[in-house]
Amino acid sequence: MTGSLQSPLLSRSSSRLTAIARHLRTKHKVVVCRDLGTEALAVLRERDDLDVIVWPEDRKCERSWLLENVSGATGLIVMFGEPVDEELLNKAGPSLKVVSTMSVGYEHVSLPALSKRGVRLGYTPDVLTDAVADIAVMLALMASRNVKATTGLVHEGQWPNYTWSPFGFCGPQISSSLLPNIAAPSSSDLSTSPERTVGFLGFGRIAQATLARLIAFGVRRCIYTGNPSSASSPGSSARDDALAASLSLPAGSIARVSLEDLAARADVLFLLAPGGRATHHIVDEAFLRHMKRTAVLVNPARGTLVDSNALARALRDGWIWGAGLDVVEGEPQVGKEHPLVKEPRCVVLPHIGSATFETRTAMATLAARNVIAGVLGEEMPMELGLAGRS
Repeated sequence: MTGSLQSPLLSRSSSRLTAIARHLRTKHKVVVCRDLGTEALAVLRERDDLDVIVWPEDRKCERSWLLENVSGATGLIVMFGEPVDEELLNKAGPSLKVVSTMSVGYEHVSLPALSKRGVRLGYTPDVLTDAVADIAVMLALMASRNVKATTGLVHEGQWPNYTWSPFGFCGPQISSSLLPNIAAPSSSDLSTSPERTVGFLGFGRIAQATLARLIAFGVRRCIYTGNPSSASSPGSSARDDALAASLSLPAGSIARVSLEDLAARADVLFLLAPGGRATHHIVDEAFLRHMKRTAVLVNPARGTLVDSNALARALRDGWIWGAGLDVVEGEPQVGKEHPLVKEPRCVVLPHIGSATFETRTAMATLAARNVIAGVLGEEMPMELGLAGRS
């Protein structure tokens, strides 16, 4: 009798203990500043060790909501442009272990503030390389071929009033192609249009992916200046030749040059350096005055690289041919009266370099996996080392 009574009592006691243990199991609070999409949020919500709190609206997260909800969080996922500063970190408190930003850039994050608190930082490089390289080439074509002026003509209903002329809306050609040999018109020989030199300010993953796309345009000559905050290494020439070989280019066709040479020699110049103090307004009036009058400037990286007023003057006065920008200093406060928006040979896009379904999903998922690893004290897929950074 006693044994038969003990069995259900023990069973009920064990169940209660299990329930209590489950209740007491630590759940890590993770605050997410935007809807990351179905796939990325599923990565977070499928875990029973996370308490996921997501900003509920499809617009920028309100600062007051974030400051209210971040208290006691172990992990935080932010977007580019959401300041992670002393105020936010103080509100989060000592429980915060990791900040994960859905971006390659991290200028919005106070690295010293994270470092002194021992908070780790995840970011999302690599996954947007192809999307940004695609848009870099697109901007170069749009700027060189007067797409802003010509599409405007159509959209404003002025095409019927436009009189065609042999050189109307012409611009510099990016590709090197076969053309009739004007020097010997009776000959069947063909010559190539002038060889183009593409230049890169910053020559990392995205720059090299952009160069690879330009090979199909007949580009055979590339010059670059590396990240100004990093020094050239003795082996850079050998690496450049190895890269050239991988792109079926001859040795010596890729070369590191000075900033002055880069400005003076590039037919199309791509800005793909990081932001920050070291590169602030690196493209200024002096730089622009060194460029070719037929040159095209393309910036899919950071708006702070370019002095906007100097660029507007360069376009207005004909120092360079045109510009294609996916970023502008002070964005998104860039209205129709902005000097660059008013320039007919300046194409301005609203920072959409990574805006493909595939890339944004990959970025969001990587941001989610970064925060999970950071919360659990594991190796993060993409962590920015904070040692020595300021």
